[in-house]
Amino acid sequence: MKMRRILSLDGGGIRGLVSCQWLAGVEDALAQAGKPGLTKHFDLLAGSSTGAMIACGLAIGLSPAQLAELYRKQRNEIFPGMAQRLWSRAGRLFTQGVSAPRYDGKGLEKTLKRVFGDITLGKAKKPLLITSYDTISRAPVVFKSFKPEHADLPMWEVCRASTAAPTYFPAHGMTIERRKRSLIDGGVVANNPTACAIAEAMRKDRQVGDTHDLVVLSIGTGERNRPIDLKSAREWGALEWAVPIIDVLFDGNTDAVDYIARHIVGDGYFRMQTELTPGLDDLDDVSATNIAGLDAMANNYLLRADTRKMLKRLTEKL
Repeated sequence: MKMRRILSLDGGGIRGLVSCQWLAGVEDALAQAGKPGLTKHFDLLAGSSTGAMIACGLAIGLSPAQLAELYRKQRNEIFPGMAQRLWSRAGRLFTQGVSAPRYDGKGLEKTLKRVFGDITLGKAKKPLLITSYDTISRAPVVFKSFKPEHADLPMWEVCRASTAAPTYFPAHGMTIERRKRSLIDGGVVANNPTACAIAEAMRKDRQVGDTHDLVVLSIGTGERNRPIDLKSAREWGALEWAVPIIDVLFDGNTDAVDYIARHIVGDGYFRMQTELTPGLDDLDDVSATNIAGLDAMANNYLLRADTRKMLKRLTEKL
């Protein structure tokens, strides 16, 4: 199986909208270079969390523009407003307690079922690699569309498992390879799944001599820069750290993978990422103001001279 060209998509909640816009920019750059189409230029699509949704969407033929529109239209169903959240939490109080996840996941599941229907992972038009984590075995679960044992898994469930961010959504139960699993967000394992994809490429493609034979495009969702001051970091306990620690862990492993990939792949590695302006870094802020801010940030990044130069080099490599 040929796996020399990899497209990897980070997690980041509603900020997946940014990834979609950047993918549209890549698509435009390819078209201008006389290389129309996006996924035809990649051998493996990898995604974690919101990146899993995008990767699966691309693998069934949806365009970046269609996926961006999906985020805009379905954002309030996936991340309901305060009134609906309070009503949901009231109903879950006696079964899940006062520390129940922020969202019940029903809106997310409706959206995923609407998009993917009864499509199974094995029906993907491109090889897919999706990350998740099993809290029962305390081990990563890497879904692969080309693995016979995973071929019949519903694609919507794979996405649901990969997007189950702790404190935000409940874990998702699945039976995989005859074992019952309790699955949570792929970002716990690899919010940036690039290293997983590189390892899979090296394992499957015997024609790849070393990592420098690869072309890797890694798409971020914007990098947080909101500081946690020393006083807070010293004094916070379990309650205060409950939500911030998820962001810290996701950011930490994202940057670590970027560092590794940049060094082992070399000139064939391309990373689209930029710092988020304060206020745009929440995973679940679906307000019109925040969406407009994310749109502006994504567009400004594509207009930068260094981004245009990078895209030119990328199109030459693909």
